[in-house]
Amino acid sequence: MRRARIEAALEGNLEQYMREELDLAERAVTGGVHKRGVALKHALRADVIAGGLGQRLSKSWRHESYPRNGSSLGAASLVFTKAEKLISAFDKGAEVKSSEGFFLAIPTPSAPKLGVGRKRISPSTFPENRFGPLRFVYVKGGTSLLVVDNQRAKKTGGYARSRSKRALASGTGLHTVPMFWLVPRARLRKRLNVERVERAALNRLAGDIDREFQTLTRRRLR
Repeated sequence: MRRARIEAALEGNLEQYMREELDLAERAVTGGVHKRGVALKHALRADVIAGGLGQRLSKSWRHESYPRNGSSLGAASLVFTKAEKLISAFDKGAEVKSSEGFFLAIPTPSAPKLGVGRKRISPSTFPENRFGPLRFVYVKGGTSLLVVDNQRAKKTGGYARSRSKRALASGTGLHTVPMFWLVPRARLRKRLNVERVERAALNRLAGDIDREFQTLTRRRLR
């Protein structure tokens, strides 16, 4: 191979040979960077799933490669999330406070899974038409609550608002059921390892580029 290169130079083809080598390098770098970017996206998505945060949040990780067309020694891959604040909170184990400055409302196991309009359950979406109005219960030195009164336990599990005038008058068989715990703040448990996943991907980049070199062939440029 070395002798062939020397002969090419002596024959006056060195400039063409260098263009072809540059073209090969550009394609190898671009291909390697793109593949590593895609691999990083999938690794970050897998990290979200492993953290128990679900498919929807995992798919917030996206990938873009540059240049969009052609190849370059300066090729780059951008891996980003469309849920940056949420990913950051679970990556760092952040402390969460109410945006309104009062309490965070955490649903109890008795609360319905979805609220009005099939929205995420919260005091503002709580289906009071089914359960009745929420009532605030202050617990000094403890966790305050939002509860609903006059609930009857269902045989199939859960509770339903009693409509019986006799039961409502006597209170027989009826319960007050906590629907939300109210806390001033909560700390999210660290569930993600974004930096570790990124570092592992970066360490494999050189190998990806080298493998691209091994699989590509020089193109005859004029």
